[in-house]
Amino acid sequence: MANLSKKRKSNVGFLSVKIVRAITFYIISACIILSVIMCILAIWDYAKTDVFWRMMATFGVIAVGSAVFAFVNGIFGIDEEE
Repeated sequence: MANLSKKRKSNVGFLSVKIVRAITFYIISACIILSVIMCILAIWDYAKTDVFWRMMATFGVIAVGSAVFAFVNGIFGIDEEE
């Protein structure tokens, strides 16, 4: 029988998946921690309400953007032969 090679999608994105996931994890973790700090500052009236909502929106956009980037990087993997 002929040895047929099969193509499979590897776990390698356009950029290194491990590095992108690690950076994304740290970015999202920092956004969560900073959001909690901003919530505490707003509760104790150290931050104005307007500043609070702008910072929360900024952290949300950064977190979602980095998660989407990690997802898209994983989609564009390199096909390898076994």
